Amino acid sequence: MTQGANARIYPVILSGGSGTRLWPLSREHFPKQLLRLSGDGTLLQQTVNRLRGLPGAAEPLFVCNEEHRFLVAEQVRQLARAPLDIILEPVGRNTCPAATLAALALARVDENALMLLMPADHLLRDVAAFQRAIGTAASLADEGYLVTFGIVPTAPETGYGYIRKGEGHRVDAFVEKPDAATATRYVESGEYFWNSGMFLMKVGHWLDEMERRCPDILAACRTAYGDGAKDGDFYRVAREAFLACRTDSIDYAVMEKTDRAAMVPLDAGWSDIGAWSSLWQISEHDASGNVLQGDVLAHGTRDSLIVAQHRLVAAVGLDDVIVIETPDAVLVARKDRAQDVKEIVNALKAGNRSEHLMHRRVYRPWGWYEGLDNGQRFQVKRLMLNPGAAISLQMHHHRAEHWVVVKGTARVTRNDDVFLLTENESTYIPIGARHRLENPGTIGLEIVEVQSGSYLGEDDILRFEDRYNRHSR
Repeated sequence: MTQGANARIYPVILSGGSGTRLWPLSREHFPKQLLRLSGDGTLLQQTVNRLRGLPGAAEPLFVCNEEHRFLVAEQVRQLARAPLDIILEPVGRNTCPAATLAALALARVDENALMLLMPADHLLRDVAAFQRAIGTAASLADEGYLVTFGIVPTAPETGYGYIRKGEGHRVDAFVEKPDAATATRYVESGEYFWNSGMFLMKVGHWLDEMERRCPDILAACRTAYGDGAKDGDFYRVAREAFLACRTDSIDYAVMEKTDRAAMVPLDAGWSDIGAWSSLWQISEHDASGNVLQGDVLAHGTRDSLIVAQHRLVAAVGLDDVIVIETPDAVLVARKDRAQDVKEIVNALKAGNRSEHLMHRRVYRPWGWYEGLDNGQRFQVKRLMLNPGAAISLQMHHHRAEHWVVVKGTARVTRNDDVFLLTENESTYIPIGARHRLENPGTIGLEIVEVQSGSYLGEDDILRFEDRYNRHSR
């Protein structure tokens, strides 16, 4: 690697996607980058791990949606890593504003920083090849180029944008997603590469290009970041200023217009897992060409992806299908129609349903809860609190709660009373009572909660104190 003497690589992991084509595993509040789909760890954790041993690399900086902040922080904590920062976007504005927020943050740390932008939801098998490509890209970035990584194509894919190479490492053109015939010509020519959405550049060069190409986005991001504030482990940008920022991608906003674009070819087993068919394609198949995960029995079934999360799934006489089973939804699709899953998500949104938003198990900064049963004026939940965790001091206007300790020890606050409960003990929280549940122990605290009342929505929470700085909702 022939970087300038003062140039250091700062990985920026963009974790703002929702992954609607991987529904029902991927949900808006638990998107695909947080899932374990293939290999060790979640996609986000694999993105972090492929940086291990990279010469001159700092700890990663994350840009993520505010809704995912605790999930991202917990997954990074599991890797025993300390992020440089976690910048919170109040809403998604695509990759260009996210990259600009990161550049503004890094410029305060190191004016010579090399910013390595990586989506959090991609797979990449050959880490050594990836790191070698980063070394080449760093040298080009030192020369003033904005560098993208072009994936060596393995098939005429129509779901990817393409990059046409010019002389040396220069980019000749960025090309939109082609039809099948055009994609075939691209691959046969040897002059085109898949657009990976990964970039390496000096922060100063990026900000200069933003000033030239998108001064309005730069101004909005400067205000949003400058007026932001630290919030525990996170940096929260100013909401209204960021809402005023228009949406745009790195490619459209800058890379397709700049005269500084360069490309480094990358042949490293890359996939963006843009659909269930992509996961089938990159996974290890059995003798019948199937990819089976979970409790699955398949008879006379070939070339299919079947995932069972919650119960036995049996398949008989099926070819080229996708079956994804979760506790609250089951997807069955032809493999060649996998991209159309997004239409189901659109229908769920149009019907004001919740299955596109969250799983039955909902993660919170203190642990998680999942629904077990519900009916007229009641619902039953299972809660798991991590050691040392606590829910907020809160009250409800419309429901009462009964808590039964199944595992661990609970510290309960109910109005002015504070007391301990152990396994098989219970308590009652009346409507309107201030209450809090804490886990003072060293093992997980498991609670069965029975709610009863005229309204049982999650928005019937008035918070008085919260160690995680959440608003009442």
